[in-house]
Amino acid sequence: MKTYVAVEVLFDVEGIMHPTCVIWEDGRRFEITSVSDVRRAACLKAGGTGIRYRCHIGHKDTYLYFEDPKWFVEAGAD
Repeated sequence: MKTYVAVEVLFDVEGIMHPTCVIWEDGRRFEITSVSDVRRAACLKAGGTGIRYRCHIGHKDTYLYFEDPKWFVEAGAD
């Protein structure tokens, strides 16, 4: 199941998106400390396709998807 989230994004001078923070519906904020991979991919657990960002948040890696115009993570990934 998809969990839609708000995401703070930095755009570089070439217009490329760099997500910097994930914000849950309850207001909790999780800083993205690094992004190690960006590619178009399907979300096999929750369905859908989009741009998949492999993000390091806290002490773990997780996938964040941009499915234009929304962002989502797999349910239970917080």
